[in-house]
Amino acid sequence: MMHAKSDSDVTSLAPSSPRSPKLPVYYVQSPSRDSNDGDKSSTMHATPAFNTPMESPSHPSYGRHSRASSASRVSGSLKGSRKRGNDKGWPECKVIEEEGDYDGLYGEMGFSRRCQILMALFGFIVIFSIFCLILWGASRPYKARVSVKSLAVHNFYFGEGSDMTGVPTKMVTMNCSVRMSVYNPATFFGIHVSSDAVNLMYSEITVATGQLKKYYQPRKSNRIVLVNLQGVKVPLYGAGASVAVDNTNGGVPMTLVFDVRSRGNVVGKLVKTKHWRHVNCSLVVDSRKTKPITLKASSCAY
Repeated sequence: MMHAKSDSDVTSLAPSSPRSPKLPVYYVQSPSRDSNDGDKSSTMHATPAFNTPMESPSHPSYGRHSRASSASRVSGSLKGSRKRGNDKGWPECKVIEEEGDYDGLYGEMGFSRRCQILMALFGFIVIFSIFCLILWGASRPYKARVSVKSLAVHNFYFGEGSDMTGVPTKMVTMNCSVRMSVYNPATFFGIHVSSDAVNLMYSEITVATGQLKKYYQPRKSNRIVLVNLQGVKVPLYGAGASVAVDNTNGGVPMTLVFDVRSRGNVVGKLVKTKHWRHVNCSLVVDSRKTKPITLKASSCAY
C-alpha cells in the first residue's frame, strides 16, 4: 500500500539521500618566471572540479574566461619587468650621451689622408726618377761621331806688315772651309750639335778661326756640315820666317783643333745627355794649290 509522503518526510529524507561523488582536485606545479639564480621555485595552482557541464572546460565560456585570466596573469608577471612605454607603444630606453671631442679623431683621419697623398706623391717621384735614370744611362753610349773630310783653301797670303802697335812683322791672311760629317747613332732621341771655336793653327799661333753653327740633328741620321775659317792680317812675329821657308819647300804644316758638343733631350728638358768630342787634325797647306786637302782617318785624332 502506497503512502503518500508529506513535505516533512521529504525534507527529512533529503539529507539522507546519497550525494554525488566529489571529483579529485589536481595541482599543477610550474616553474616561476621570476627566478634569476637558476633555482626554480614552484607555484601550486589548484584545478577545481566542475560539477556541471556549464563549468566544464569544454564549454565555450571557459575559453573567454581562460584567455582573460591568462592575459591577467601574463600582464601581472611582466608588470614588474616591463619598462614604461612611450606614446607610440615603444619601450622607453635611456639615451647614453658620450662626452668627448671628435675633432681629434677627424684630425687624425685627415692627417692620415695627407700622409697617404704624400706617400703616393713620393712613390711616384721615386719611380719616375728611376725611370729617368734608366733612360739617362741608356743614352750615355750614344755619342755623336765626327769625321773631318777635307779642308779647302780659298785664299792664303803672307807678307810684310805691322801689328796694331806698329811693330813690323810677317802677316798672314787666310780664308778656308772645313768639311766634316756628323752622325747621330741615338735610336730614340735627336741631338743639338754645336762647337767651340774651330782654329787652324801654325805653331802656337791661330791663323784662321771659325765656329760651327748650332743645329738640330734627328735620330739615326748623318749630316755633312761646312765651317768657314778666316784670318785677316794675323801677325806671325818670330814664326814669320819659317812660314816662308815651309811654303817654298812644299807646304806649311798646320793643325786643325776644335771641340764638338752634342746635347740630347731624352725626356723633354728633365733628362738630358751631353757629350763632347775633341778633334785634332794635322795637315799641310800649300798656297799654290786650290784643290781641297783630303784628310785621312790617320791624320785626325778624336
